[in-house]
Amino acid sequence: MFATLAFHLLVLFGLSPLLAGIIARTKAMIAGRRGQPLLQLYRDLWKLFHKDMVISRTTTWLFRAGPLVGFAVPALAAMMVPFGAMAAPVSFAGDLILFVYLMALARFFLVLAALDTGSSFEGMGAAREVTFSVLVEPTIFVAFIVLARIAGDFTLNAMFTTGPFFLGQAAMPVGLTAFCLFIVLLVENCRIPFDDPNTHLELTMIHEVMVLDHSGPDLGLILYGAAMKLTISAALVLDLMLPATGNMLLDCVAFAAGLCGLAVGVGLVESAMARLRLVRVPQVLVGTILLSFFALILALR
Repeated sequence: MFATLAFHLLVLFGLSPLLAGIIARTKAMIAGRRGQPLLQLYRDLWKLFHKDMVISRTTTWLFRAGPLVGFAVPALAAMMVPFGAMAAPVSFAGDLILFVYLMALARFFLVLAALDTGSSFEGMGAAREVTFSVLVEPTIFVAFIVLARIAGDFTLNAMFTTGPFFLGQAAMPVGLTAFCLFIVLLVENCRIPFDDPNTHLELTMIHEVMVLDHSGPDLGLILYGAAMKLTISAALVLDLMLPATGNMLLDCVAFAAGLCGLAVGVGLVESAMARLRLVRVPQVLVGTILLSFFALILALR
């Protein structure tokens, strides 16, 4: 139990900021640029946690609560997700529902913090963020139903030990589920083609616009929480793909390497695609919902 908890905390707090650096470096290499250092986010977090904050007089306690909840809730939700061969420290029947709503709670408070500023600009980003989340949550629930059906259990620990998806009779539904969860990863973490985390153009900003008024430690908490959310999303996909060897040390190293490899994959996707027009995003997300239902039909055969 102690080893499992220690590994989860090490990956969550130690490795999470590295994934964003790997994605950025991959995109830079594809574009023929040197790019930022791999450890850039670690440096940014260090600087932000040592800076003062500028807080508008028009804001309330919700503005300060958003970053705190956005940091604490993903850390709590990660305790329910198995990291490779390491089972989740917290597991009980129906924990998948609590997991989904914990992630929704973090988003809800970040949206409230954005709306609390009274800025129409941030309100625009918050509205888009909520719209995308409404279209993503059905995919997550149906994907979890597929895995629960295959595993015969309603715990995330059992559901995400059905991989690797390319083996067994459940190869097709689990493979489709893994693909759907990868799309969810791109949407939930504001990656291309659904959002561009590096843009500051008014008409295209979604997530970044919501945090423009945050500074100092509050902004650091938001960035750290986003990095942990990326790690959790990647773990869900990786758990369906990575086989267990039975050697705990080897499995832990393989999981950490798999996270880095998946970050490279995200960088390659972002390098090969352009950002979708805003009106096209709902169409793609509805298609993902239909694909997850197709996986459910295959699992019910």
